[in-house]
Amino acid sequence: MKLKLTLFLTVFILAFVSHAQMLNPVTWTTKVEKLSDTEYNLVFEADIETHWHLYSQHLPDVGDKITPNPTEFLFDSIDTVDNIKLIGDVKESPYITSYDKVFEVDLNYFDEEATFIQKVELLNPDLKTISVEILYQACDDARCIYPQKVVEFNFENTQEATTSLENASDDKTQSTTVSEDNTNETTSKSLFSIFFTSFFLGFLVLLTPCVFPMIPMTVSFFTKQSKTRASGIKNALLYGFFIIVIYTLLGTAISAIFGSNAMYEFSTGVVFNAIMFVALLIFAFSFMGAFEIMLPNSWVNKVDSGANKGGIIGIFFMALALAVVSFSCTFPIAGTALLDAATKGGIAPIISMLGFSSAIALPFALFAFFPSWLNSLPKSGGWLNTVKVVLGFLELAFAFKFLSMIDLVLEWHFLEREVFLAIWIAIFGTLGLYLLGKIKLPHDSPLTHISVGRLCMALITLAFTVYMIPGLWGAPLKLISGFPPPMSTNSESPYGVGYTKKQVSASGGIVKKDLPENAHYGPHDLIAFHDYDEGLAYAKKVNKPIMLDFTGITCVNCRKMEEQVWIEERIFQQLNEEVVLISLYVDDRKKLPESEQYESEITGNTIKTYGHKWLEYQQLNYNTNAQPLYVIQNTEGEDISEPVGYTPDVNEYHDWLEKGIQAFKK
Repeated sequence: MKLKLTLFLTVFILAFVSHAQMLNPVTWTTKVEKLSDTEYNLVFEADIETHWHLYSQHLPDVGDKITPNPTEFLFDSIDTVDNIKLIGDVKESPYITSYDKVFEVDLNYFDEEATFIQKVELLNPDLKTISVEILYQACDDARCIYPQKVVEFNFENTQEATTSLENASDDKTQSTTVSEDNTNETTSKSLFSIFFTSFFLGFLVLLTPCVFPMIPMTVSFFTKQSKTRASGIKNALLYGFFIIVIYTLLGTAISAIFGSNAMYEFSTGVVFNAIMFVALLIFAFSFMGAFEIMLPNSWVNKVDSGANKGGIIGIFFMALALAVVSFSCTFPIAGTALLDAATKGGIAPIISMLGFSSAIALPFALFAFFPSWLNSLPKSGGWLNTVKVVLGFLELAFAFKFLSMIDLVLEWHFLEREVFLAIWIAIFGTLGLYLLGKIKLPHDSPLTHISVGRLCMALITLAFTVYMIPGLWGAPLKLISGFPPPMSTNSESPYGVGYTKKQVSASGGIVKKDLPENAHYGPHDLIAFHDYDEGLAYAKKVNKPIMLDFTGITCVNCRKMEEQVWIEERIFQQLNEEVVLISLYVDDRKKLPESEQYESEITGNTIKTYGHKWLEYQQLNYNTNAQPLYVIQNTEGEDISEPVGYTPDVNEYHDWLEKGIQAFKK
């Protein structure tokens, strides 16, 4: 009895664990709502598990970045000529637009629930039921699945029309909603990041010739002109407060004018990037001393006259005077921070200017409380101009980032990755020489010696310059990821300067590998098959084990494995020389030939696409539908290793791969 009970529990637990591997985070229900004698709503309702996302039908264009598959409804099986007429497109409930942790971009998705409605006209009154296929992708923070779902609608069981999608849309102009817990957390982190980034930029502004000399002058004015020390502190605090108010009002105005989406859309356009490129060039050359940018004297005089009124109003105009007089130093930095925040929408511009102005206001308050600290301030001098010139070099470097965006959008291909890196190497290399005193600009003071701080800055800048050089030969340069154009844009040298499409042999020599029949070049030019039978036949021919790679076109973790693990020399050599790689894309929506379409053993639905064919193969054989999944097989198609999923640890993945290869050789 105990033995039977033990066996029963063992089988039950194994069955439970095995079943738990099959992910089904989205549950679909349907209903038919009658609008008139001939018109109906087909309502699709999705119940989504916590922490999972179902993606909208309409996804934003994010350039070369990987994005998920949109939700799609296929009415192919319906004879729409004689039975059903589709009225308009499928409408959907308001989605969330926010940062997606898996794809690392802003996407449109649903949390917890979603509703889709297709309005139809019933042409055949004798029609009782229809079936609709749903193609969709669902992801949590670590995994994605690509299910196929066929749902049925029964016209004999209709309901009164109650479902309303007031804010829904059947095109890409749908309004977005505010996300809930996880989005709020992401938004909070983003706003904190904006605040502290802007605070740091405000601190840099303090070190410019336009602002730094104003600190001791202004604080001394308040402490000496006030009747009591308490009065002086109060006036200095008011002065700092009004600085914050002035800049924060600017952020509020930008937020009110552009709203949450307009600036983002504008920032991705050619006009915005062209304006920013030209503006940054102008300010960069101004910082370097080519010319001065000044507001009209009439503006400055009007502000000065207001500062002479005294009292609270006079203090306000003194703060405004600081903002106006320091315009040439503050605007390039504040403008860059403000526009970057404006592209994120919402209250981001307000938070940005709050952080920026707080950094500027802080020293006026601190030195008013502790006036003796003024004696510890370094004297104004040539070092202030050096700070301004360094900022000019940084503005110049960032200018080319905006130019590269224009190049990508218009597909001009003149500022490819290698050209961009060459420009940055020249800019930062020149900056390093400037800091070492080898180059002098118009407003520089005579340099008799180099301070330790300046020497350290020069060394850091030159080290950064050297770090970028291997990028010309194809190095990924993770420290500046996102600034240069993507590696795929290299036109003159797609694999880096002087590199061609070659592979490394087991002996270490460079060889050009012939592409077998029906094979493709996969990641890093590894030879891969996309059809299991073709790959198996080749494995038998060359007598090598198979590595099955269940992957997806939109699988982010699959790309991470390829870019961070497969690229390691010892693993690359094994994949290149010792196995036959068969990559089966479970989200490939290319149709199977009609003669190869078949009935699913799992759902009973017709398998129509290559992706669903490989997904069902994975489910039937390995009882999981999550990618990536890797399996080692022999030339008979028999598994000789335990499957593994996402394995970012290089040593662990290498050990697994080596164990499978050795099992084949026994």
